[in-house]
Amino acid sequence: MKEYCLSFREEELGSVTAEFLKIVGSNRHFAFYGGMGVGKTTFITRLCHHLGTTDLVSSPTFAIVNEYNSKKGISVFHLDFYRIKSHEELLDIGFYDYCDPEAYIFIEWPDRAEEIIPEDFIPVYMSENEDQSRTLRFSC
Repeated sequence: MKEYCLSFREEELGSVTAEFLKIVGSNRHFAFYGGMGVGKTTFITRLCHHLGTTDLVSSPTFAIVNEYNSKKGISVFHLDFYRIKSHEELLDIGFYDYCDPEAYIFIEWPDRAEEIIPEDFIPVYMSENEDQSRTLRFSC
């Protein structure tokens, strides 16, 4: 497993998300860690764009999960665990049904229910730098 560190400014988001998808290759399940306002949803929105989603991508904070379809026939699930109080809530909505090995799955706030996240999810740590740029750290 190799560790990666990508730093970028907002105007570089398109090229960085393309690079991220190239680096992760066939991996499709990701857990995004980072504080409020660090840019997780923005990054995931751009990833969805690169995957050819045809739907409007938005934060699933209140819905918990948004499903998008891509022009390539790939399902994309975007989950946000921010409002989750217990992992039982996720089991009640059928969390494992979304863990399709062929689908892309992006989880925000995975620390709210880490005990149920399968081991194949790649943790992605996002932070904001003093100059307002962002840094992404992950291993695959």
